[in-house]
Amino acid sequence: MYLVVTRSFPPEVGGMQSLMWGLTTHISKNFMVKVFADHHNNQTEHDQNVSFSIERIGGLKILRKYRKAYLVNEYIKNNKNIKGIIADHWKSLELIKTDKKKICLIHSKEINHKKGSMLNGRVLKVLNNVDCVVSNSHYTKDLAINCGVSSEKITVINPGVEEPRDLDEKSLTEAESLLKEKKPRLITVSRYDKRKNHEKIIMALRNLKQIYPNIIYISVGYGEEEENVKKLVDELDLNNHVLFLKDISTDLKNALISKSNVFVMPSIIHKKSVEGFGIAFVEAGQYGIPSIGGKDGGAADAIDDGKTGIICDGNNLDEIYSSINKLLERNLYLELGKNAKSFVKKFEWNKIIEEYKKILL
Repeated sequence: MYLVVTRSFPPEVGGMQSLMWGLTTHISKNFMVKVFADHHNNQTEHDQNVSFSIERIGGLKILRKYRKAYLVNEYIKNNKNIKGIIADHWKSLELIKTDKKKICLIHSKEINHKKGSMLNGRVLKVLNNVDCVVSNSHYTKDLAINCGVSSEKITVINPGVEEPRDLDEKSLTEAESLLKEKKPRLITVSRYDKRKNHEKIIMALRNLKQIYPNIIYISVGYGEEEENVKKLVDELDLNNHVLFLKDISTDLKNALISKSNVFVMPSIIHKKSVEGFGIAFVEAGQYGIPSIGGKDGGAADAIDDGKTGIICDGNNLDEIYSSINKLLERNLYLELGKNAKSFVKKFEWNKIIEEYKKILL
């Protein structure tokens, strides 16, 4: 049996939640699994439909980590068939005391602390004492090594995705209705935060509309920078060229991606926050859509530069503009989109889980 100890798990929504759900679901096809996860208001309906055991930990968030560690330690003490622990975050392992196999996932931001700082010391104390550190990209691996994590401990396994869902006619029709025959079509699906670089995309759009007067940019998501991005669209008089959406169904999101020409997310480093991988690039590729990603972070694992999309400098507005225009002119996006659809098959869970099995067996 493997214990999965996580701070991020459905029915809560997010990239980490999807990763831990996919990993746990596919591991459970080969091993007994028990999950220790945070309380969620909608957990009862969700948890009764899964094939593995989930123990939820509630109470004050500041104390939850200690209570979860106590329950995990007690469970290990009372069960002799535990093979090991898989954790989503170094903090999930910090208080767990066991000689069982320990595997910790790393993503980028959570380990990116100044070398020699107190937080860096805590990170190293955990990660240099586990059996395997699973990095989501080669960028994150290099970041971990620079922070002091032993390179021998680190294995790169990119996040997995499920096979693409079939697109239903209702969602495709709704997508076309929203887009109103405007072309070309750019899309971003992500949280609104500084590192996602929405503002630079909007600024590039101002120039692109001179060449493509019917261009539309679809921005799907929510977050703390949403109002700032909308304000910029107002200031640049681009409301007729930007479609803001949130809280839409997965089917409609996928339909909008499939009806777009280029996925755009030229991420940058903002303070300590950096894009460790970029699962959204993979999801776009599943529907034959090429991507533009930023050179800062792990996008290079998800985008084969020049073949399935373009890696550019997200701090350079001219590069973002020219990268988008390069894909749109002469319809280069069609060729790169076809390449992307083939390239991203390697990220499907049925292939990614084989890499995890090498560690777990």
